Amino acid sequence: MERVSRRAVPRPRAVLAVLLLLGLVSTLLLDGFLRSEVGGDQRVRSGAASNNVPESVLDGGPFLSFRDGKAHSESVPDKTIVLTFDDGPDPEWTEQVLDVLDDNDVPGTFFLVGSMIARHPDVVREMVADGDEVGIHTFTHVDLSYQSTARVTREIAQTQLALAGAAGITTNLFRAPYSSTPDAVDDYSWPVYEKLGAMGYTSVFIDTDSEDWKTPGVDAIVRGATPASGKGASVLFHDSGGDRSQTLKALPAYIKKMKAAGYTFTTVSGAQQQAAQASGTAAPAPPGGSAVASDPAQAAHHTADTASVWEGRGLLLAVAVAEWTVPALATLLGVVGVAVLGRFGLMVLLAGRHYRRRNRRRFSWGPEVTRPVSVVVPAYNEKECIAGTLTSLAASTHPIEIIVVDDGSTDGTAEIAESLGLPQVRVVRQENAGKSAALNNGVRAARHDLVVMMDGDTVFEPDTVRLLVQPFADPRVGAVAGNAKVGNRSTLIGAWQHIEYVMGFNLDRRMYDLLGCMPTIPGAIGAFRREAVLQVGGMSEDTLAEDTDITIALHRAGHRVVYAEHARAWTEAPASFGQLWRQRYRWSYGTMQALWKHRRSVTDRGPSGRFGRIGMPLVVLFQILTPLLAPLIDVFTLYAMLFVDFTGSLLAWLAVLGVQLACAAYAFRLDREKCRYLLMLPLQQLAYRQMMYLVLMHSALTALTGGRLRWQKLKRTGAVGVPGAPGAPDASGAAGASTEAG
Repeated sequence: MERVSRRAVPRPRAVLAVLLLLGLVSTLLLDGFLRSEVGGDQRVRSGAASNNVPESVLDGGPFLSFRDGKAHSESVPDKTIVLTFDDGPDPEWTEQVLDVLDDNDVPGTFFLVGSMIARHPDVVREMVADGDEVGIHTFTHVDLSYQSTARVTREIAQTQLALAGAAGITTNLFRAPYSSTPDAVDDYSWPVYEKLGAMGYTSVFIDTDSEDWKTPGVDAIVRGATPASGKGASVLFHDSGGDRSQTLKALPAYIKKMKAAGYTFTTVSGAQQQAAQASGTAAPAPPGGSAVASDPAQAAHHTADTASVWEGRGLLLAVAVAEWTVPALATLLGVVGVAVLGRFGLMVLLAGRHYRRRNRRRFSWGPEVTRPVSVVVPAYNEKECIAGTLTSLAASTHPIEIIVVDDGSTDGTAEIAESLGLPQVRVVRQENAGKSAALNNGVRAARHDLVVMMDGDTVFEPDTVRLLVQPFADPRVGAVAGNAKVGNRSTLIGAWQHIEYVMGFNLDRRMYDLLGCMPTIPGAIGAFRREAVLQVGGMSEDTLAEDTDITIALHRAGHRVVYAEHARAWTEAPASFGQLWRQRYRWSYGTMQALWKHRRSVTDRGPSGRFGRIGMPLVVLFQILTPLLAPLIDVFTLYAMLFVDFTGSLLAWLAVLGVQLACAAYAFRLDREKCRYLLMLPLQQLAYRQMMYLVLMHSALTALTGGRLRWQKLKRTGAVGVPGAPGAPDASGAAGASTEAG
């Protein structure tokens, strides 16, 4: 109730909350890109013509390079085998392949997928250290023949960065995914090879295919990899992409067979060096940088510049974060999903039991409570609403006194209250000190032992006070929560809040009531034993959620807190998103303050311990942790719709929406509300709920960073009138219920 802060929403923390969501989205997209789930069509298309491909390439050898702008094909020298391996590195299979090569003193040329390099850089460092050669196999194993020029460049550059980050080198060797022998080059793929050739890359094809990817058996793999007698060959094996156990069995047998036939083994660079020496020409130079080593088997490697190394290490770090984060978030998502569905189930089960118990014909709190009640109305600049509030109270069927505590209003609120001439009304003026001080002042001024507290923008039905105080017939009851209703529900934002009040707040209160751990008596409508309030020190100014604070304090003092669902109050909900943000920000932050203040109740004994071990965990789980983590559901669902399985993900989202709709319909039935507002529920899930996530994240960041927040005075219009009066909210369907819970 203090004056509104000029800066109602601390922008840096709001920006940080948005950045957290963006970071989550970026992590998901990176992980999807690594798994080739993001980035377009990966299918191989066949049947294209090769009219634009030079005959010398189609009929040439497996090594295609471009010197002086012209295509040059080179063959593997006779009696020479170039062992090439695709699709790695793989931490399981590549390591074993390297062991086989090392045991047989044979080098290999490995065409690496950039995303796999980023995941397993240690394996790359090992193969380079062992003297094996590496080449590029794109970053996501996509068919480049049908990709844009920008995509081709990006695939190559990202793979080079990953290689630089992993081993400090780059390479001039390239093999296109799904490529085979040179005569398979077509008019779609030829421009890609031309472009890469102009960049200094040698494209490597094959002469023979072991077809180990078909897993045909060890003997078949050896036969498939064997070239024509005496001919040299670039031979294809795989060290990743599936179960490579047959490859590992066939490889030693193949090496032994070829050595016995007088063959030698080398790398692509080694074969190029031999061909160059035989023809008296120079081998292709690497594209930029300086060659790494004197070893001809690694002539395709060159040292990466410092900037590329650090940029590559940054890529590896980002990948490592994604690799660990996404599975963890997926697990967390499962926990959140179970918690959300568990909450729905628990609410429906306990709310139904609460409804049946409280609406039995013989249910009674005890002898009817007829003694007078003090109603405290704290007011700060409520000129638009105060007359309607007091007029509704004056129509009460229960004897009351009305204490208006004017908290230093500057708009004539106190004068309006006095001008109404209502005999039950007393106006108490104080300097502006906040809502808690106003309520405490009202409690001290009260003449009766039962005190009802309400907001200055709220109206009561005639029977509200009578129904609200009946639970005090039970001497164990120290406070009663009423049923707060949204009065201005005719607008879209009002309808969304109406759904939230009925489903989220009131259904929750039925559950908490049955469990004996009601966490909050709403500021719009609550009743207290005056002595109980004084016993716990009155309304505290320690938190912004004085209603939650006092409720927990009463629990800890041994008082029972219950819910009177038939005692209704009509309140004016925020009419704009800015006001809604400020209100919910204060609620969320204040609730966190109250829970932290009463954290010791978790280890207390007696009534305090009961709330601490039952109510506190439920509030933390259902009102803080689950909503904080709930955006994971939306983000993962959107990700799955866009990049994995649109139909399946949409059906899953609709199934969850159906569960929510069923729970909401049940809540509306219990509260005897018209279900037409539920038509707004899907849109609420798409827009309104996202805002609530950001508000809660904002509040959590404020709490974690030790920020302070003052009371926010919301702008009122006075649009909520007495139910049944002209211009009042539609209370049909509820009036009959107000007389049932005597």
